[in-house]
Amino acid sequence: MHGRGNARSSLVKAVSLRLATWHPCLDMGHLHRPRSSTSHRNLPHVFLLFLFVGPFNCLASYSRATELLYSLNEGLPAGVLIGSLAEDLRLLPRASGRQSQHLLHPERTATEGNPPLSFSLASGGLSGQYVTLDNRSGELHTSAQEIDREALCLDGGGGAAWGGSTSIASSPSSDSCLLLLDVLVLPQEYFRFVKVKIAIRDINDNAPQFPISEISVWVPENSPVNTRLAIEHPAVDPDVGINGVQTYRLLDYHGMFTLDVEENENGERTPYLIVMGALDRETQDQYVSIIIAEDGGSPPLLGSATLTIGISDINDNCPVFVDSQINVTVYGNATVGTPIAAVQAVDRDLGTNAQITYSYSQKVAQESKDLFHLDETTGVIKLFSKIGGSALQTHKLTILANGPGCIPAVITALVSIIKVVFRPPEIVPRYIANEKDGVVYLKELEPINTPIAFFTISDPEGKYKINCYLDGEGPFRLAPYKPYSNEYLLETTKPMDYEQQQFYEIAVVAWNSEGFHDKRIIKVQLLDDNDNAPVFLQPLIELTIEENNAPNAFLTKLYATDADSGERGQVSYFLGPDAPSYFSLDSVTGILTVSTQLDREEKEKYRYTVRAVDCGKPPRESVATVALTVLDKNDNSPRFINKDFSFFVPENFPGYGEIGVISVTDADAGRNGWVALSVVNQSDIFVIDTGKGMLRAKVSLDREQQSSYTLWVEAVDGGEPALSSTTKITILLLDINDNPPLVLFPQSNMSYLLVLPSTLPGSPVTEVYAVDKDTGMNAVIAYSIIGRRGPRPESFRIDPKTGNITLEEALLQTDYGLHRLLVKVSDHGYPEPLHSTVMVNLFVNDTVSNESYIESLLRKEPEINIEEKEPQISIEPTHRKVESVSCMPTLVALSVISLGSITLVTGMGIYICLRKGKKHRREDENLEVQIPLKGKIDLCMRERKPMDISNI
Repeated sequence: MHGRGNARSSLVKAVSLRLATWHPCLDMGHLHRPRSSTSHRNLPHVFLLFLFVGPFNCLASYSRATELLYSLNEGLPAGVLIGSLAEDLRLLPRASGRQSQHLLHPERTATEGNPPLSFSLASGGLSGQYVTLDNRSGELHTSAQEIDREALCLDGGGGAAWGGSTSIASSPSSDSCLLLLDVLVLPQEYFRFVKVKIAIRDINDNAPQFPISEISVWVPENSPVNTRLAIEHPAVDPDVGINGVQTYRLLDYHGMFTLDVEENENGERTPYLIVMGALDRETQDQYVSIIIAEDGGSPPLLGSATLTIGISDINDNCPVFVDSQINVTVYGNATVGTPIAAVQAVDRDLGTNAQITYSYSQKVAQESKDLFHLDETTGVIKLFSKIGGSALQTHKLTILANGPGCIPAVITALVSIIKVVFRPPEIVPRYIANEKDGVVYLKELEPINTPIAFFTISDPEGKYKINCYLDGEGPFRLAPYKPYSNEYLLETTKPMDYEQQQFYEIAVVAWNSEGFHDKRIIKVQLLDDNDNAPVFLQPLIELTIEENNAPNAFLTKLYATDADSGERGQVSYFLGPDAPSYFSLDSVTGILTVSTQLDREEKEKYRYTVRAVDCGKPPRESVATVALTVLDKNDNSPRFINKDFSFFVPENFPGYGEIGVISVTDADAGRNGWVALSVVNQSDIFVIDTGKGMLRAKVSLDREQQSSYTLWVEAVDGGEPALSSTTKITILLLDINDNPPLVLFPQSNMSYLLVLPSTLPGSPVTEVYAVDKDTGMNAVIAYSIIGRRGPRPESFRIDPKTGNITLEEALLQTDYGLHRLLVKVSDHGYPEPLHSTVMVNLFVNDTVSNESYIESLLRKEPEINIEEKEPQISIEPTHRKVESVSCMPTLVALSVISLGSITLVTGMGIYICLRKGKKHRREDENLEVQIPLKGKIDLCMRERKPMDISNI
């Protein structure tokens, strides 16, 4: 326990102390009682007793809970004081002298009457490994097991919660690492359940470490200065915060590189290698240094790895010969295939960039090339053929070393031949076929066994046996010509074809038993014959061109091959007899053009023949077919089949019913010929089906609201840019009898008219005026009296055409009183006429002296017998709509009828206005009462504003 204060102040720190109400029944003043030696063994029993007794003794109390937080560095030795629970929980009084001994040794207070305190962990676990708890003093110390923060929290952490035992808690999102303890304080009357958190502080006890010991980075040698390359496999440091990896550096920068460190949003640091100078792989292809990672501890710890910086090659060097010339000596009897020299160029690049091929310059004589073979890969020069006696003594071989993308390097090999005297067999040719300058000329397709030459073989020494054979490939045969022993005949073995092979080189070889030999080269050149016709690459030449092309537009270039040579292989091109005149074909170049502008809508496909003719005698030819398709361009606007459209539709036509089809065409093809229709105006009422061109009305149409509609329909094709056209659509609504006549006068069944007894017969008394919103016969109105009541109501009659009511007979004294006439107003509609009725009340008297009496008469329900007879009339309709038709005579006739109707309607309007003006002056004398009729008929009244009628 010595040095407790210093250890605690330097290594352990009580961060926070939180006391919450847990169990107020516990007496805090009795925490100095000595602890019983069996308290630890009886801990479970005491705890159970507290669970059962506590609630009954302190039923109305509140509990108190306690949390303590300590912190200490990892890696401390055993016995370091972490904290005193008794002191930090204030379970013992803070005193000096003797009382402080009680704090350090609470068991000594038992003799003074205080029960001893007992501290224990709730259960076992990690506490026995990392901390020890003094059961009497409540002091926490480090155990013999050293605390390693990285082992605890990085390996076994994972966010453990409070439990019944010691546990470890760490936060993945922070650097905290906690050791969690549950401590019980006994005896029962001073019971505390204490949660202790011990924060383990990180110390810099881990050095950065690279995951691999050797790191390789490849940098192209042409990398510009300031090129940045990330170094993979950065160092790892288990420590956290400032103790983690902070920076990187190189032990040797070689004056070419530097390091930079970038930190991402997660705090991870990545080293970057930066090129600081020009690199050259051929000068130095690798740089080796030590990369050092340093953490931020005090003192800092280091980790290192070997960093190898490889410089990757680019093709920046060309082949180079060390010497510009070499001298070679060859004996004249050297064996064929003997290497005589080797050239070698050097390319400082690597891989494919350093590949070198060797070749002769074009300046090297063909004789030298035939004598010496150069291996293009190794540069080895070998003797390719036997050195003859007539061979040149000196050969100058100019050799090129070729590298990718480089100017060839040049070296000269001077080959000197040292002659060796020997006498080989002699070969003397005698040609049968045409021969010139050592070349034999034969016609192709010569028959089998055509003789070419005789060869006489002789030995100058006269003592050696000579053998002879034919060397080389071709349809030739060298056979002894009997009966002579030294004569040989060279002849063909099969017909030859110039188009397969034009030139043959064979050799007659003779050698003696001593190994000396001679060779005579025979070159055979075939002469061509016109045995092949020109051949087109394709028998069917398919072409396309857009319409509206420019004049003399290029179509294609015809190409036919002729295997024959010379004039026999020269091909001329001609159009076939079926080709239209506006197509042109250049006979020399084979360029096919069209001189005029093509229109796909006139003709889409052309098919004709072309001929390829050679210049042989007789000429040969072949024929190919040209199939030209004219591609469409959007050069035609949509076209309606009519300039405008007119449709007659009965009114009250159901919504979305089919009015008619708008037919439109587009001469173009494909998308250019796709046509979309749309209604330009009145699209809220009408809609058109683009696919079928069907015009429909969205709503039911009422002729009385609008008798006709004028639409503009636009047709737009699918070309780019799109073309469009519009047409006018006229929709005329045909009237149906859907409106009964509307009685405008009289305006009420309760109105009456005063008729003076002195009214002369034939005088007009009043009128019934009605209109019909329909047209034609549906608007022709007839008036009739279908019911009468009164003293002598038959004295009045109504004109069936005009509705005027006149007095037929002179009125008598007995005719005074109310006369009631039920007037039927009917149209002539089809299939069923419609009608309205109105009651006309005529009061015959000299004056209106008692209005209440008249009102009472009007209120009485009249008993009127309905007359079935209706008048037969033939009059013109009061309203007429002139339907527009396309025939001119009908239009003229309808115009005259319309003008007459307008004049008639205008006259009637003036007359009605005059009549109404008179009636308004007698408004105060009129009486308005509704007279219900009997249930035999329905009175169909159209009242706008109640108005009295009276006779002047």
